[in-house]
Amino acid sequence: MGRIGRQALATQRPRGPLTGSRPHQPGWQHGVGSAEGGRDVVTVDDVRGWALSLPRTEEHLIRDYVKFRVGRIVYATVSPDETILGFGFPREERPALIAADPDRFLLERLSDQRYNWIDARMTALSPDEAREFITDAWRMVVPKRVAAEFGSSQLRGTQST
Repeated sequence: MGRIGRQALATQRPRGPLTGSRPHQPGWQHGVGSAEGGRDVVTVDDVRGWALSLPRTEEHLIRDYVKFRVGRIVYATVSPDETILGFGFPREERPALIAADPDRFLLERLSDQRYNWIDARMTALSPDEAREFITDAWRMVVPKRVAAEFGSSQLRGTQST
């Protein structure tokens, strides 16, 4: 769906912040609000910023879910109510993660069992954790060369001279 289609969709169904791709809004801040213990809450705008900073990523609004993908492969998504962050995750490791922390991690839809996928409650994730999960999911779907180039550019950008 093109930009015009998303704008029309947004005007037909006004909702919270998930009305499709939007330019940066003045006054917006990362992690507005706080979870239990006073730490920052991961927002859809945080997820959008992290995902769109990764090479080859595109954002799409599909059935009210904000999805981030490389080509045709979705690697992260935010639920329509902005409470669940889904992301690519190794299927072999998923049962252990869900069993270790069922209050944070789940499979929202049983149909996702066949994919390398897991869901997390956004209020239960720290911004650093969420960003790491999104980056790791992205690495699962891009060519190894692209992931390696991104990793080396990140290292060059953080080293001091």
